[in-house]
Amino acid sequence: MPTDISTFAAKQLSLLDSELQAELEETQLLTSTHAPTVLQRAGLALLNLTVSSQRTGFGGKTLLELSLDSAVGSGELPEHGLRIGDIVAVAEQPRGAERKKDREGMEKRGVEGVVTKLQKEAVTVALDKDDAEAPSGGNKLWLVKLANDVTHKRLSQTMTRLQKMQPAEHSVLTQVLFGHSSPTPIAKDDLNAKITWHDPSLNESQQGAIRFALASREVALIHGPPGTGKTHTLIELILQSLDRGQRLLVCGPSNISVDNIVERLSSHKVSMVRLGHPARLLPGVLNHSLDVLTKTSDAATIVSDIRSEMDAKQSSIRKTRNGRERRAIYGELKDLRKEYRQRESRVVSDLLRGSKVVLSTLHGAGGFHLKDEKFDVVIVDEASQALESQCWIPVLACGALKLVLAGDHLQLPPTIKSLNSKQAKASKKAAKANVDEVATNVASISVDDSEKSRDGKKGKEEDNTLETTLFDRLIVLHGDGIKRMLTTQYRMHESIMSYPSKALYGSKLIAAESVKARLLKDLPYPVEDTDDTREPLVFWDTQGGDFGEKTEDDDSGARGKSSLLAESKVNEHEAAIVRLHVGRLIEAGVKAEDIAIVTPYNGQLALLSQTLKDRFPGLELGSIDGFQGREKEAVIVSLVRSNPEHEVGFLGEKRRLNVAMTRPKRHLCVVGDSETVGRGSKFLKGWMEYLEENADLRYPDPSELQEDG
Repeated sequence: MPTDISTFAAKQLSLLDSELQAELEETQLLTSTHAPTVLQRAGLALLNLTVSSQRTGFGGKTLLELSLDSAVGSGELPEHGLRIGDIVAVAEQPRGAERKKDREGMEKRGVEGVVTKLQKEAVTVALDKDDAEAPSGGNKLWLVKLANDVTHKRLSQTMTRLQKMQPAEHSVLTQVLFGHSSPTPIAKDDLNAKITWHDPSLNESQQGAIRFALASREVALIHGPPGTGKTHTLIELILQSLDRGQRLLVCGPSNISVDNIVERLSSHKVSMVRLGHPARLLPGVLNHSLDVLTKTSDAATIVSDIRSEMDAKQSSIRKTRNGRERRAIYGELKDLRKEYRQRESRVVSDLLRGSKVVLSTLHGAGGFHLKDEKFDVVIVDEASQALESQCWIPVLACGALKLVLAGDHLQLPPTIKSLNSKQAKASKKAAKANVDEVATNVASISVDDSEKSRDGKKGKEEDNTLETTLFDRLIVLHGDGIKRMLTTQYRMHESIMSYPSKALYGSKLIAAESVKARLLKDLPYPVEDTDDTREPLVFWDTQGGDFGEKTEDDDSGARGKSSLLAESKVNEHEAAIVRLHVGRLIEAGVKAEDIAIVTPYNGQLALLSQTLKDRFPGLELGSIDGFQGREKEAVIVSLVRSNPEHEVGFLGEKRRLNVAMTRPKRHLCVVGDSETVGRGSKFLKGWMEYLEENADLRYPDPSELQEDG
């Protein structure tokens, strides 16, 4: 059924505003209710900093490099949760004696910027405003993470533009994306046209998906289940499109998703430009970044001289304490920036016009660089992890005739903080719980990981959340006829793959010959043949009620202040089984860096981290949500839930479990209570039955666990 475009855009604007308010409220609550030291432990701030250098970056932005104040210490920064791309404030550090009311709004003090580089000893921030003056003087500085309203502004601008467009302005592609017209039927001759493959090793389903995408006139979906070579397929699609004289804009929701494509394309000598700040990009793609190309192109000398002059001005600012002199220098810098940008803009325009492939994040596609650029095709990787409004940024920006979306709608969708009104009312409580949870183990836990189900409401109300992606909506709108699925997976042993294939992918997934029987004992380094290393699938079943879960504050006396993990679930007995199993794998010769432990609950993650991180350096621990897109030779999953009521909470989200069970290559070990978990949903019941029939089934011996502990 066709969707009214203006109504849809208005609804998106309302949802986006709710999401922004939830983020802003959470940030304000965290900074006003917790001391700076707590925020640092929670990964939301860095304390005791000083400006170690100040220089000019791409676009004339001022770059501040911040390191530890020498009065406090030197060397590596403490463990923190800041990431490249985070919006932060750089300000004078609040004093510990400040009262709560004095801390309110402190996240808004100072100057705002974006984290562009992270090193062990320093963090670099690009200031947002040209005339922003870095805090100076003898006081220590701090960085505090802010809500990313910059992204929300661009999303809102995009939806407002869509809302205001008149029917006559809508392209054929837009009409198809909203069901006002059907996709153009594909002729058999087009699907069967002769193709000279750049990569002859592509399997039949990959070739079929590429043929389908090339022949589609308006829209094509490539469904790539775990390990099926989705990005590999997109590389061939890009090359084939270039052979046909098309110009492409390739996007993804994150920098890493885009950089993976750039790295794989680079060996094909493609004329391409990667948009985005170079400090946010992988080292291997820097030579294709706009920043490096503007420095190394023939026209680079046009801007290099003025950049040097700006750097000299930046240095002189730090050397003078006279306010009048500083203001004069800032005035000169402002004029230089204007001239610099004019010159740089001409160089950039020439570079972009000469590029057949431009790559950027979905958000970056809305930048001024692409304002007047036109493309034939937009390709979006990881589309099922992107908000629909994000996908409209490149579609509206470049007037593309065709859109290709690649992703897997059966894995987790984008994280949404404002799922429904009930959660909105509880946002203050959730925000406090989040920071408390994270404080226990910054290295492993994401602040965005909450224990709220990401399902939202079912049925009709599901359309009222931001979780419904463009990928999802198009399948509902046009059916599976616009989609092609990749069916050969190159990651998992056949036994690991079988249940998700049957339960989620219609039994269509098959394991490639090269991976279907590989085990830990066959790793390319010495590993003993043991009961663990010869088994692809192990299930430690804790049924019986002796291995019950706890809410973290049930045990507040035992762990004192670490019990700030107020509402999370833990299962100490499961943690003991995990420790035992990891120890046996490593004793058999499996390297710690080839093993990952994942669990849905932050409390369990913190508990495991306390005893395993130091014991086995290199071992990776993470939340299930945070491990999406990753893989390891061996993965151990602690399900945690075990209670007389047989409640499973957000464990009942099958997309979350799909992520958990499809990360390993050679060995999956599941630790859980089949009685509790099996009652959670039809999907969970089926999984427990599959494990009982196909895994190496084990029942823990409490005395053995005590010896290990």
